[in-house]
Amino acid sequence: MSASTRLFVDAEGVRLRVVLDGPSGSNVPILLLHGFTGSSESMACVAGPLARTRRVGRIDLVGHGESDAPEELAAYSMQACVDQVLAVVDALGWEHPHLLGYSMGGRAALATAVARPERFASLILVGATAGIFEAEARRARVVADEALAARIERDGLEAFVDAWMALPLFASQKRLGTAALERARAERLRQRSHGLAQSLRGMGAGAQAPLFDRLDRVVAPVLLVAGEEDEKFQAIARALEVRLPDARRVVVPDAGHAAHLEAPIPFSRGVNAFLEEREPHGGAAVGVALEKGGPS
Repeated sequence: MSASTRLFVDAEGVRLRVVLDGPSGSNVPILLLHGFTGSSESMACVAGPLARTRRVGRIDLVGHGESDAPEELAAYSMQACVDQVLAVVDALGWEHPHLLGYSMGGRAALATAVARPERFASLILVGATAGIFEAEARRARVVADEALAARIERDGLEAFVDAWMALPLFASQKRLGTAALERARAERLRQRSHGLAQSLRGMGAGAQAPLFDRLDRVVAPVLLVAGEEDEKFQAIARALEVRLPDARRVVVPDAGHAAHLEAPIPFSRGVNAFLEEREPHGGAAVGVALEKGGPS
């Protein structure tokens, strides 16, 4: 990947860091949104292959990476995040980009596409949900996220990061090896306790208004990606596929929740093929290495 360009964008009063890779003026650009505790750096493995043929933008979402971590909780709401993402798209001068999000970033990407469906050429969601449907489950998640946010602020970042990386959801990442896990830990330790805590409170899955009754607004093609070993998010992808007007569900072999990290080669081939199908020049879709999701 060629040298990256780093800049800061004033997005609705929040200063967000944006990293740009790849050539300008070629294929349709794509914007990448990372997961909770991540940053633009954790999406570099996705940006690299995509940047061979198109402009790629990576955002440090509010409270993460080198972007602002305001005191005010309002800056971390999902609606605020949507407005911030749209402000970045405007600042970059991108009229109709693709949008890709992982986990928390996937929820943010879906919320942004629901809010402004005409702004995006396609949507790629990796291990993502549309929020929590049941009101009681949402309330329970809010309580759990508040308890976790309080622990982050009380016990500090190192204790949180070690507990977070030990969660069963991320157990499959052991296949990445010690060196990769140490790099991921070091990246998380560069976060700020306050930013992570407020992110949980403001745009956690419980705090977010569920999107299920508005999914029909997303008329652009959607690629729903889940790892083969991530049964929970495979089920979520199946449910979303039924509700979205134009969705395709795929499974990444030999991968868990972070399919883009654990199986980067098949992941990038499948994503590139999906994007090529939607280029104005009608590029051929080649090298699909993902297993298409069949009827459940």
